[in-house]
Amino acid sequence: MEKGSPPLFLAPMAGVTNSIFRTICKEKGADILTTEFVSADGIMHRNARTRGYVEFTPLERPMGVQLFGGDPKRLAEAARQVIDWVNPNFIDINFGCPATKVVCRNGGSSLLRDCPLLEKVADAVVRACAPLPVTAKIRIGWDANTINAVQTAQLLEGAGIQRVAVHGRTKAQGYSGEADWEVIASVAASVSVPVIGNGDISDGATALHRMKTGVSGLMIGRAAMTNPWIFTEVKAAIDEIPYTPPSLEMRWELVRRHCSSEVASKGNERFAMQGMRSRLMAYTRGMPAARPLRASLSLVSSLMELDDIIENHLLEIPDETALLIS
Repeated sequence: MEKGSPPLFLAPMAGVTNSIFRTICKEKGADILTTEFVSADGIMHRNARTRGYVEFTPLERPMGVQLFGGDPKRLAEAARQVIDWVNPNFIDINFGCPATKVVCRNGGSSLLRDCPLLEKVADAVVRACAPLPVTAKIRIGWDANTINAVQTAQLLEGAGIQRVAVHGRTKAQGYSGEADWEVIASVAASVSVPVIGNGDISDGATALHRMKTGVSGLMIGRAAMTNPWIFTEVKAAIDEIPYTPPSLEMRWELVRRHCSSEVASKGNERFAMQGMRSRLMAYTRGMPAARPLRASLSLVSSLMELDDIIENHLLEIPDETALLIS
């Protein structure tokens, strides 16, 4: 992407955006990556599971670690420890996750209902991390009756947060309905720090349309799960150059590499492949004959089984239907 073009962010997603998948998205054009969220308590314990969440490779930089929690002092200390532990390029605070297990611990989007506490958390983390930048991700509000993204973003800017990503849904919506980009545009117009828009960016044309809201960059999540080439497509649209979707064979090559990397990382083929089943379901979106394909992949337990499925699928699909339908 040309200098000055808006950066593309891979949205942090629990159980999805580990180092392997982040690296794939980086290769396909994602500019800035962030770990999936980690609790302050997890950082304090520094167990093997937490290590897997926060560690990353040099190729992934610029790289942020996303934290969540509702105790300002504890989250500040966790941020300090993360900096000492893995030396990220920035710390990101999760004020947007709608998951019950996070909200019930007074983390994620629960703080959208308590702006004074949200401000205290942001201020404490910013002070603890200085001079390392601290960013935040929010939703537009708790529910349709409490849309407060503008107020929230202004409080965060005042606390020293240097970039705000806004998902255009409320906590109550979860991932249903449509993202409200009018609210995102209002946030972008209300603060001087960069605002990153997130929600329903599925192709290059949509991305171009969303950039007109005044955001400084775009964050892509679920679309990348099914098609990591979305970053390539969006960059091509922004730079006004032709984009050719990957062939079916190219898509399967990426899926096979992803699975192989997971097996190598976990050291247990069956465990790794079982863990990849939900990811494989996502990858089949847009593929021809996807329904029977998903039925086969839901039972896959080895790379050999996957290879057989791939081979059969490629043999059954005519060449003229082998391109990804954007």
